[in-house]
Amino acid sequence: MSETIKRILRQLKNGRISEDEAFRLLGNFPYDDIGFCKVDSQRSMRRGFPEVIYGEGKTVAQIERIAHRILAHDGILLITRADKGVYARLKKRFPKILYNNKARVIYYHKRKPEMKKGTVLVVTAGTADMPVAEEAAVTLKLMGNKVEILCDVGVAGLHRVLDKRDALTKANVIIVIAGMEGALASVVSGLVSKPVIAVPTSVGYGASFKGLAALLAMMNSCSPGVSVVNIDNGFGAGYFASLINT
Repeated sequence: MSETIKRILRQLKNGRISEDEAFRLLGNFPYDDIGFCKVDSQRSMRRGFPEVIYGEGKTVAQIERIAHRILAHDGILLITRADKGVYARLKKRFPKILYNNKARVIYYHKRKPEMKKGTVLVVTAGTADMPVAEEAAVTLKLMGNKVEILCDVGVAGLHRVLDKRDALTKANVIIVIAGMEGALASVVSGLVSKPVIAVPTSVGYGASFKGLAALLAMMNSCSPGVSVVNIDNGFGAGYFASLINT
């Protein structure tokens, strides 16, 4: 049951709202139609986490209205691909929101999430992959996961990742983020028994085709147990890893 439904039922039980008002409020389900957008009010009931706002392509006013509805419903906010200007505007309306500059992510959790036991390890091939790693990490933490980051262990210096086998083995789920030829995901998967989520990035020289080369390489991995998300999709990788993690 979502936080919104619980709150409405508590208010009804305590006599703070009438039955008519409760029915009106519950009438927003299964979605909240605000004209330009239909906010999925049932997302947290179905998936365990509310709808996430993709910031690019939306005006600040649109983001603000959607954010208001999501916060009212669930008390959790995640906005991806948002620049500092959007954050500065929203901060005036929602003073408690936070911003990760590397990931370009705005986020907030009204209550501390219930933490899962397992650790998700986020591994990057290079330092330039860190923005995608940060997006994954913020997503994971909001969803109640313990997160560790292992950066700059690409296959150009294979000894760097081999030196971290203990950390790889202890993780419950591993996210591998790499551009160029994307070989790191296969290497890591070949070393561990845990599921690996591969994230191709648009980092690299011309023949990498802005991440397409890494995407195809990861999809053709010869090591079993590798799942692949789209180019630069740290959010998708974090979300998927959280569903796996226990």
